[in-house]
Amino acid sequence: MHDVVIVGAGPVGLFLACELGLAGCSVLVLEREPGPQSPLKAAPLGVRGLFGASTAAFHRRGLLRQLLSASGVSDEPGTDSGAPAPSPLRGAGHFAGMVLDPARVDVDALPYWLPSAAPRSLRTHLEAVETVLAERAAELGVDVRYGAAVTDVTQNEEGVVAHADGHPYPARWLVGCDGGRSAVRKLAGFAFEGTEPEFTGYLAQVTIADPEKLGVGFNPTPQGMYLRIMPGYLALMDFDGGAFDRSRQPALDHLQSVLRRVAGTDATLSEVQLATSFTDRAMQATTYRQGRVLLAGDAAHIHSPLGGQGLNLGLGDAMNLGWKLAATVHGHAPDGLLDTYTRERHPVGAAVLDWSRAQVAVMRPGPYAQAVQGVVRDLIGTRDGTTYVFERMSGSWIRYDLGDEHPLVGRDAPDFQLEDGTRLSDLMADGHGVVLDFGTEQSLRPAAKGRESRLRYVAGAARDDLGLGAVLVRPDGVVVWADGRTPDRPAFEAALARWFGPLEH
Repeated sequence: MHDVVIVGAGPVGLFLACELGLAGCSVLVLEREPGPQSPLKAAPLGVRGLFGASTAAFHRRGLLRQLLSASGVSDEPGTDSGAPAPSPLRGAGHFAGMVLDPARVDVDALPYWLPSAAPRSLRTHLEAVETVLAERAAELGVDVRYGAAVTDVTQNEEGVVAHADGHPYPARWLVGCDGGRSAVRKLAGFAFEGTEPEFTGYLAQVTIADPEKLGVGFNPTPQGMYLRIMPGYLALMDFDGGAFDRSRQPALDHLQSVLRRVAGTDATLSEVQLATSFTDRAMQATTYRQGRVLLAGDAAHIHSPLGGQGLNLGLGDAMNLGWKLAATVHGHAPDGLLDTYTRERHPVGAAVLDWSRAQVAVMRPGPYAQAVQGVVRDLIGTRDGTTYVFERMSGSWIRYDLGDEHPLVGRDAPDFQLEDGTRLSDLMADGHGVVLDFGTEQSLRPAAKGRESRLRYVAGAARDDLGLGAVLVRPDGVVVWADGRTPDRPAFEAALARWFGPLEH
């Protein structure tokens, strides 16, 4: 019996597998596809954007350099030096096709920002992300089995069994990371609620006979929107109520018809090498846990890819869940720790779904939506407006309600740097939590003793401590306690017990 069976070997399932493997859990990943390769994962159709906490997570686990290399990025500031420098934004994204100007993002206004080697945004592709994570998962002893489609899930108080291709796979816990049409979600009886689609979207690798008839970049039109960002790449959004039958491959004649209707030109597609479709259907599981079965990524929530938040949202689920599930497996989780997964991540998922719905509302054909689009465009043209939209897109707005009024608690930790050059990110590669004590008396050291297998205590002055005396950071990089120059030791001890469980014996 494995500690955890994960269904789905995409980025979310593999990241979760790495987190659990790093914590010493035995992990099996079941993937219905026959292998990891797919043309839809490579550029151009597999291109995705990573923001904020996602790039920081790869950095903290020592995977940033590999991800940059696999993504074809070799000139990120600070990656070849011991003192990372602030990374300029390579792109700030868009809202409903209205592209943000990176120069207008007020980085200093983002909450608790410190320079880091982890870029604030990174353009990558699914193949790169999965390759890096699969290699790390193999190093950690994770077993990944392809061609194993799950057909049944049964559970009791002691464990859960995933049935795939006639074989039972028992485990103590099961996590569905198997996408928007999740078999695990359906078989385990999760409720899935939300809104139905207003458009059908298409991603296609094509040859255009007369490309001069089409604009470059995002092109909103009275009938929807089309996008061209690189040679051979075409995206279309057709407000047909999601009527296209997504069980079939979009054919050339169909794409030709949609392109001419949406773009309002007679541009001609001479060849379609690869095409896929999607909708703006926005649905979310009402809970992310049913007994010993949990959901993460698209299995827990689906929405349109507008704004590029889907991958980041799923990786955030995996980061949040991994250390909590590992602590539960090993028996040192404090009471209710696993329940905080749904409590923290469900509101984030709901907010992202609403963010995608708002973009659809602005793009909807007709004079009313176009009037709203003009107002939004004016707002985005301001520094404050650009910064607000970027904060929402990048996840910088996320702050879990952990019952502590300190404004840093519940946020992703800044990459504090000590006087000796050590950074918080350097201290988290082993998946432990971290206490950073910036004071000279090390008054918190005694309270941190007894949890050394899951918590690292580091004392020393910081080059910029943001006015703090100490911080306590969870393994997923979230600050769970922070205090001023003279830390409150009883409050610190309470936070230790709440998040890191009882003392070791």
